[in-house]
Amino acid sequence: MISKAEENLDQPILDIRNLVIESRSRKARQRLVNNISLTLNAGEVLGLIGESGAGKSTIGLAAMGYVRDGMEITSGEVFFEGTDLLRLPERRRRHYHGRRVAYVAQSAAAAFNPAHTLIDQYVETAVVHGVRTDAQAREEAVDLYRQLGLPDPETFGNRYPHQVSGGQLQRAMVAAAMACHPEVLVFDEPTTALDVTTQIEVLAAIRRTIRNHGTAALYITHDLAVVAQIADRVMVLRHGNMIEEGDTSQLLETPGEDYTRQLVSVRNLHKEATPAGDTVLSIEAVRAEYSRGVAVLDGVSIDVEKGRTVAVVGESGSGKSTLARVITGLLPPTHGRVSLHGKPLKPALKDRDQQTLQRVQMIYQLPDTALNPRQRVRDIIGRPLQFYHGLRGVALERRLEELMDMTELDRHFLDRVPARLSGGQKQRVGIARALAAEPDLIICDEVTSALDQLVGEQVLNLLLRLQRELGMSYLFITHDLGTVDAIADQVVVMRKGQVVEQGAKDQVFAPPHQPYTRELLDSVPEMDPGWLDRVLA
Repeated sequence: MISKAEENLDQPILDIRNLVIESRSRKARQRLVNNISLTLNAGEVLGLIGESGAGKSTIGLAAMGYVRDGMEITSGEVFFEGTDLLRLPERRRRHYHGRRVAYVAQSAAAAFNPAHTLIDQYVETAVVHGVRTDAQAREEAVDLYRQLGLPDPETFGNRYPHQVSGGQLQRAMVAAAMACHPEVLVFDEPTTALDVTTQIEVLAAIRRTIRNHGTAALYITHDLAVVAQIADRVMVLRHGNMIEEGDTSQLLETPGEDYTRQLVSVRNLHKEATPAGDTVLSIEAVRAEYSRGVAVLDGVSIDVEKGRTVAVVGESGSGKSTLARVITGLLPPTHGRVSLHGKPLKPALKDRDQQTLQRVQMIYQLPDTALNPRQRVRDIIGRPLQFYHGLRGVALERRLEELMDMTELDRHFLDRVPARLSGGQKQRVGIARALAAEPDLIICDEVTSALDQLVGEQVLNLLLRLQRELGMSYLFITHDLGTVDAIADQVVVMRKGQVVEQGAKDQVFAPPHQPYTRELLDSVPEMDPGWLDRVLA
């Protein structure tokens, strides 16, 4: 006779069967997850991959028996070691959260409480669930910080969230999720917002933690190259449906479906060099400081020519976004100058005239925070049309429709608020708003980093088409060298506020490389399961 313990050895730790999740609204229901089934064995990592709206995060949360507000699990079962979480009372189900199955969010900065130290937030979970005393939890936290490669592990936890870097905070969140030694971890895009060098550190730390503790995991991402480094199997999702599932190596080498083949080939966009034109923007020996005597930019000189794109690349803290603040007048430089068409710009934004403001526009990384959530799209795009061009009535409506067509947005979106648009659609609204001013230069600050790769490629193609048609110049800030190859003519490599290397894209990307440039190039994930091991070696 087979014992209960022997039966449990053969059953998956997580078994989701025929899961259906729908959104609830007064007008209609929309199916977000359509009859999805998956299994996860102890110590196994299953990658969930697909574009925005595929249902990845919704399935990941459902693995904990949880759905966001406005959603409902209408049918299906979620078995955790034989117990259907969906049939448990809410109070009993809550005992699983954090203790048996834990969640690692994309934005650690939003997930941590800024008013408490990192170690206090680690300890809280273990103590509340009764699995460790305060002293035991603190001792284990230090050990986990050490395993995750965090600096000064004995004192690291005494810091507040704002006192550590993005990569360190993401690893601290992995540690917090491990506080109760759960059997399953759900990773929801944990490296998407990180630069390539930091991403390697976090990926390595995640994989090491999973292996050391024998933890099973769902790893949610839109990047096949990332999931290749960590997953045993991959499930491809689109519009709430499973497209295909298989062993990671097999799926990368011989994808069976057209959509999966698109995901595999998405990094192949390449821009040929545009002939040089007149200089639009000139940055000369700029130094900038946030506090007196501490330079965040030091001796930076860059030229941007008409109709061309200069990509500024570097890890977090290299000064890329600070450079954008200097150009736009949000941070006046302490030395050097910024010129537009040969005329020096006033250092501070408040001193610049309307014509100067019109000529330099910006597209931001996060459209969710850049667009007013209470305004309709017609108001968001219409504001610069009224402010810079004085358009009203029929002329305003005509130009709004032209901008929607230019950015490949349906005209009926004009009467929607941002919450009713997808991530890619919101970023197109941001592009349309910048175009409305009819600028000479657009600063693009990480405009595709928060988007999945297919949508990001569509946005890059849109920017390239607009540049060809309108002759605009771009200063393109990014940490993704694959994006640089797709859009740039010139490349500027920055580190710790200084320019390390700059020149034509093909020149900078061709060996021999400056050591830091080589490190950045080597840090771009490849769709090869052995890539991370080779880089770490």
